[in-house]
Amino acid sequence: MTNPAIRRWTRFGAPVLLLAVFYSAGVQAQTANPVAQSATPATENATSAAQSATPGTASATDQTQGAQPAIPARATDRRRAAKLYLASSKLFVDEKFEEAMHGYEQAAALDPGTADYPLAASVARSHAVTALIQSAAKDRLRGDAAGARATLAHALELEPKNIQVTQHLYELGDDALLGQSRPAYEQGAGTVGATVELEPTAGAHSFHLRTEQRQIIQQVFKAYGIDTTVDNTVLATQTRLDLDDADFVTAARVVGLTTGSFYIPLDAHHVLAARDTKENRQQLTPLVVETVYLPGLSATELTDVVNLAKNVFNAQQVAAEPTSGTITIRATQSAMNAFNATMRELLDGRNQVLLEVRMIQLAHSSTRNTGVQPPHSMSAFNVYAEEQSILNANQSLVQQIVSSGLAAPGDTLAILGILLASGQVSSSLFSNGVALFGGGITQSALSPGAATLNLNLNSSDSRELDQMQLRLGDGEAATIKSGTKYPIQTSSFSSLGASVPNIPGLTGAGTSGSLSSLLANYSSMPNIPQVQYQDLGLTLKATPKVLRNGDVALNIDMKIDALSGTSINGNPVLNNRTWSGVVTLKQGEAVEVVSEMDKSESSAVSGTPGLSEIPGLNDLTGKNTQKNYATLLIIMTPHVIRGTQAAGHSPMMRVERGPGP
Repeated sequence: MTNPAIRRWTRFGAPVLLLAVFYSAGVQAQTANPVAQSATPATENATSAAQSATPGTASATDQTQGAQPAIPARATDRRRAAKLYLASSKLFVDEKFEEAMHGYEQAAALDPGTADYPLAASVARSHAVTALIQSAAKDRLRGDAAGARATLAHALELEPKNIQVTQHLYELGDDALLGQSRPAYEQGAGTVGATVELEPTAGAHSFHLRTEQRQIIQQVFKAYGIDTTVDNTVLATQTRLDLDDADFVTAARVVGLTTGSFYIPLDAHHVLAARDTKENRQQLTPLVVETVYLPGLSATELTDVVNLAKNVFNAQQVAAEPTSGTITIRATQSAMNAFNATMRELLDGRNQVLLEVRMIQLAHSSTRNTGVQPPHSMSAFNVYAEEQSILNANQSLVQQIVSSGLAAPGDTLAILGILLASGQVSSSLFSNGVALFGGGITQSALSPGAATLNLNLNSSDSRELDQMQLRLGDGEAATIKSGTKYPIQTSSFSSLGASVPNIPGLTGAGTSGSLSSLLANYSSMPNIPQVQYQDLGLTLKATPKVLRNGDVALNIDMKIDALSGTSINGNPVLNNRTWSGVVTLKQGEAVEVVSEMDKSESSAVSGTPGLSEIPGLNDLTGKNTQKNYATLLIIMTPHVIRGTQAAGHSPMMRVERGPGP
């Protein structure tokens, strides 16, 4: 790719430039027609009366007028529109976009003939919607869901078809669902095989016991209506327990610390108590199995999640499925709840970018063939010898002309004229005319070649536009391919008859004579080619990365493959051009990548040597000029539709150690 150009669109440069242009246009409009400004009040009143006609009359007038131009605005309305435009432009520079939008709309209503006023209103509306989206994002990060919803509803009133506003409204609904205590990406989990919940009796109890640990456990749980099965691993040593006014949770924790045991619920009123050891917990603690859906993560990121579940949350078994983007975890209920809460925070902390991609291809082909092509050759001959040659070759026709009385026997010129006019005799010497010189028998002639006048022009232009919208996660790569797949033959199977060795029973006489007929069928099969399809065209890869200040760093890789027109051993040669780069953009800014895909120019001159090279005369000679070029323009605009950076986030700080020993 040759010289790709990257440009940025500024935020306020275009409105300020339009401000100066529109101001000058308004002043010229005010002073262009003094006669129109000095219109009489009667004329203005007549115009107002015509405009305030009844609805039926107005519709009839519109039908009769058809495509007639609209009535131009009055001079006073144009002046008011220009003043409103200037005031609204100042509001736009002060980032009061909504007020500026209303001012532009009023100016457009006063002066409908100026197309710049609606355009400025559209630009102000876009900036106002963007500001409202940013304000809603700040309210969402502060936890004010109602304020964010009201702000987005107002933005939707300004621009009902804005995809970013709709996406933010969907995310507010997602936040409401995520606020509930559910596993990450739950899809019906928890309805089958739910964990057992104990139902102890309410109230506080006091205990003053001095007996074996097994009996202490049973008596304490029995006081709250829970039957206990004590495992043999619990020691039968004497223990003293003194506890006053304790609820079930406190009593169960104190008993576990005193006796060195833990309990596992069997149902709502039965538990199993065992000695608190690592082996007993691994064997007796019930495990839950859950499939967590993590779409959009790469294979490396899924591996990191698996390591997190194993090393941090002590999951017993973890299996990842990169193709479906899921992991299956087997762990305790407490570990599973902690893992789901952690993953929910990690997934919510990822930014999302809406990348708008526009690919525009411009192609131009022009062929021009103009000028005069003079004769490149000239024939010289003797007139008398040529006449005698024609007469001798057509004696029978000459005798018929003389016998019929059309010409005298010695009138050779008349006889030649009749022969040429009848079409019976033709000569290339007389097709382009002759120039005579000399006299008598030595009279000669010159016959020039054909001259051609060319006036031919062929020109064609084509424009192609592809527009796509991609929703990507922070650091997620997107690949766009535009082009065709070209088949390239890599190998082929040859015939089997000549290469198979002589094998008894297969290729010759033997017990398996039927195999030879089968081999004959295989040997008559045609060659089967092996074809590999190669991508031709554009391959674009973009990876957005949201920075700390809200800007987007866009990593771009572009590759163009095309046929070169030549081949080696029957395989085509491919032209390959690549470009890669990184550009940092603000939200709403666009990056442009321009590539000259093809450019060729050829010129051919046909004329008389020496004469066609003289300045001034070379334009009269024949010229054949061909020009072809194809340009590819790619415009990418990132929009952060989900940003996790807090509003007014403090910049990174450096802490320096003060002077000291």
